[in-house]
Amino acid sequence: MSNKPYWMLAGGLLLVGAPAAHAADGADNGQFSVSAGADYSSGKYGSTSNTDIWSVPFTAEYATNNWTFKLVLPYIDVSGPGDVIPGVGQVHNKNPKSRGHGKGVAGGTTTPGTGTVGTGSASGLGDVVASAGYQLFASSDQSFGVDLTGKIKFGTADADKGLGTGKNDYGLSLDTYKTSGNWTAFGGVGWMKYGSSQYIQLRNGFNATVGAQYKLNGNDSFGAYYYYRERIAAGGAPQSELTGYWNHKLGNGWRLQTYVMGGFANGSPDYGAGVTVKYTF
Repeated sequence: MSNKPYWMLAGGLLLVGAPAAHAADGADNGQFSVSAGADYSSGKYGSTSNTDIWSVPFTAEYATNNWTFKLVLPYIDVSGPGDVIPGVGQVHNKNPKSRGHGKGVAGGTTTPGTGTVGTGSASGLGDVVASAGYQLFASSDQSFGVDLTGKIKFGTADADKGLGTGKNDYGLSLDTYKTSGNWTAFGGVGWMKYGSSQYIQLRNGFNATVGAQYKLNGNDSFGAYYYYRERIAAGGAPQSELTGYWNHKLGNGWRLQTYVMGGFANGSPDYGAGVTVKYTF
């Protein structure tokens, strides 16, 4: 895959929504990269108590010709009501062992028999995400391109700890970009088939992204993008959030990216921030 003018953060909790990461020079001969990061978000999600989520994602990526393959393994720590699920938002969580129900998880504050969801804390492996992207089209000068990406979110996060739903999700997204001078506009649309369990019922949903990036010089660029996802759970809310980021090339294959985000709907955290370091072999 030929060089693209932007490189976006790939966090462990963004299943479909953020722009797809693209390969760098040399991908036609095969290129491997690894990255690690730390993400923090906090929000009420429509309730009276905050939910704080820490994520430490580890990512492996391989790009060759028109293909890009990626695997994300996150470790997460969550504190807050048991009806808020990372990557999903607020749901009707009927799992009696889930975080905040006072059963099986340290930190739960629910009074048995009241039916009220309390707060709790839990940590462990999050949902592992695997994706495969294919470049459908690229102009001869690389100023315009279209990518198709398929993703699987495996339900590896412990549902009894309220770290996930325990079910697999399947997604497909179509992303495009257009470069003019130092500016790159990008966007995409996606669809996700969400898995439901006996405790958490979800519906399938669409999402969309639009943003722009400005290249300051050979080492630095900054940008912002807006993300929207329709409501996927009864009693939940859509996701609506704006993220600003900065990319810096450290040299010798190293890259650094930081970001801040703000949420505008009860399905999103109120705010968040993170940093990722990536090394390309």
